Amino acid sequence: MIRRLILLRHGQTEYNATDRMQGQLDTDLSELGRSQAKTAAAELATREPIKIVSSDLRRALDTATALGDASGVAVSVDERLRETHLGQWQGLTHTEVDDIAPGARPAWRADATIAPPGGESRIDVARRSVPLVRELAAGVPEWGADGNQRPLVLVAHGGLIAALTAALLDLPTERWPVLGGLANTSWVQLGAHGPGENPSWRLDVWNASAQVASDVL
Repeated sequence: MIRRLILLRHGQTEYNATDRMQGQLDTDLSELGRSQAKTAAAELATREPIKIVSSDLRRALDTATALGDASGVAVSVDERLRETHLGQWQGLTHTEVDDIAPGARPAWRADATIAPPGGESRIDVARRSVPLVRELAAGVPEWGADGNQRPLVLVAHGGLIAALTAALLDLPTERWPVLGGLANTSWVQLGAHGPGENPSWRLDVWNASAQVASDVL
């Protein structure tokens, strides 16, 4: 039994385009982001998602809605898929954070246990998102049943996707930074091997996009 899980990052926002840290600020897709969402949706719809669950933040939900429209699947929302809360860094550019706290941002990226002031660490993010995957494994009986290869798609954010992937793969915490950044509307695919809520997870692909999907999936 193999359950395919796709973790799709949202399309571009103006914050992305200007290196401004969003965290849980509820920003909108840019014009390019809306176009990216449609392109990714057209590709992923060919895989016939069995279920689509999205973060409630607009940039992710609008990306998920594009996929839902393309595939004819209703979108569910779960706030546990929100991006990492970046505390006092939210709304600041990378340069502004570096000016305020030299060395803090690289240290945060290199250590999953570090949280921005007033925010979450990647460990915190995994702690709230892994239970959702377990609930879906228990609550969507057709997912992976009888050789069904249709994926379940979670639409979320780069930081959350990296943390959730590392946790599902059971990577040692100090190795979590080996998973690099995701481009807008790129995705991760994992496979859950075995029954139950705690299968053995394997990484099938990292940072796939509609432009290269046919070559790697």
